[in-house]
Amino acid sequence: MNEHDVLQILIPLGLLVVLTPLLGGYMAKALQGKNHLLSKPLRPLEALAYRLCLVDEKEEMTWKKYASSLLLFNLFGFLALFALQTLQARLPLNPQGLANISWDSAFNTAVSFVTNTDWQGYAGETAMSYLTQMLGLCVQNFLSAATGMAVFLALTRGFVSRGSATVGNFWVDLTRSTIYVLLPLSFVLALVLVWQGSVQNVAPYVSSTGVEGGAQSIPMGPAASQIAIKQLGTNGGGFFNANGAHPFENPTPLANLLELVAILLVPSALTWTYGVMLERRRQGLVVFAAMFTLLSAGLAASLWAQYGPNRSLGEPAVIEGIDTRIGTANCVAWSVFTTAASNGSVNCAHESLSPLSGGVALVNIMVGEVVFGGVGVGMAGMLVFILITVFLSGLMVGRTPEYLGKKIEAREVRMSMVTILAPSAVILIGSAAALMTPAGLAGISAKGPHGFTEVVYAFTSAAQNNGSAFEGLNANSPFYNVALGLVMLVGRFLTIIPILAVAGSLAGKKSVAARETGFRTDTFLFFALLIATILVVGVLTHFPSLALGPIVEHLLVGLGRTF
Repeated sequence: MNEHDVLQILIPLGLLVVLTPLLGGYMAKALQGKNHLLSKPLRPLEALAYRLCLVDEKEEMTWKKYASSLLLFNLFGFLALFALQTLQARLPLNPQGLANISWDSAFNTAVSFVTNTDWQGYAGETAMSYLTQMLGLCVQNFLSAATGMAVFLALTRGFVSRGSATVGNFWVDLTRSTIYVLLPLSFVLALVLVWQGSVQNVAPYVSSTGVEGGAQSIPMGPAASQIAIKQLGTNGGGFFNANGAHPFENPTPLANLLELVAILLVPSALTWTYGVMLERRRQGLVVFAAMFTLLSAGLAASLWAQYGPNRSLGEPAVIEGIDTRIGTANCVAWSVFTTAASNGSVNCAHESLSPLSGGVALVNIMVGEVVFGGVGVGMAGMLVFILITVFLSGLMVGRTPEYLGKKIEAREVRMSMVTILAPSAVILIGSAAALMTPAGLAGISAKGPHGFTEVVYAFTSAAQNNGSAFEGLNANSPFYNVALGLVMLVGRFLTIIPILAVAGSLAGKKSVAARETGFRTDTFLFFALLIATILVVGVLTHFPSLALGPIVEHLLVGLGRTF
């Protein structure tokens, strides 16, 4: 690494630290319905949305009604997106005359975008019409992200409420998250990306003749608007097949920097929002510190591994799969940011990363979407780990665990464990099924531990709503489309529903008086315990998979072995 590489790492980290309290303070006001910068210009739009949808913004919901509203809304989104794909050949805004999507691919993609996963088994420019991209995929990028923010708000109210039976209103949380946070940020970023060279039109593809005389079709489309929300909403699906490595998605160094920061911006800012809503900002700072520490540790390990020599190829460094205009430092930073944030977009091939760099990306996903994680659900997942940490600490000192004045009892611990174990279970079950069946083995392109990692990475990415992939796996088959789709559903909703149950349980509890012997959760000691709990519970569950995949591959590469 040289000084330029170091700067390309430090600048996005520094911007993240600076922007977190600024955006977090604004979101705390906007999401609670208080006066803020955009109240006057956008309040009429919010009120109009309530009138059109027959929503009473003053209504409060129990956690069960909140959860049922969330599930029904997402079911409607799935059906609408499935229909758009299977009928797109007959619908407008399809200048290339693209065919309808097969049922299995349409099922996988509809589930993927509704669950904020954005796993893609297709090439966007050769499969999806402009209407499907705009009305289907782009809209779901907003709504799935807003759904995650709503879950975070419900859980936070559970901590704040004192003996209440309600956790807020799902429709209000969804609307405010979209109108006051996601739309303004996406609008500004999309304009900047267009300025930098990203395409934004509905024109037919351009036919051109290359410098060697060959015919070439240059894809067009409304890309910039979808790129903005895919990053800010931790969605990650590429408008084009090459995703962030495509010059129409990521045209300049400035665009690369802004997209990189956008991946973590909202999840990071929500840590500050959390502290403001609690009126205990140190609590939010502890969460941010834990997330930032895990991110930095993963980034350092991945950079060390990627810049090291590859003895199996006799090369001092390997840049296969890395766009030379982007470079190794930006590739590694993006791979760590995108897997830490449950984003899934890429600007280089994760398949081509060194074994340990690919392993870092895999670990980031395996820990449960909490190293910043997805918009909203990342914070909710971290709060679940906090509850587990408090519970374990209580066991060590022999007293009833408490967090923010609320006793953490058996119901909260059981629900918290479901949110951690459900994704882990489907990762292991799905990977085993793929590695034991002809249909699953048929999609593997590599041999040895790398091929094993391709499969485990795919199911981990699906279960934890990430969406990135080891590109060597051919997953666009009925087996993988259905299997991964089902895993995405479990990974999303068997974590959200228990979290809402925890929110409802906590909201109904009255606060206990703080005691001098109480275990403080805003100290360095708790910060250390929280990180230890995440590593032990989140990583050791999958250690056998890591040992058989990236770790073995790293050792073989060190011996100069190929396979």
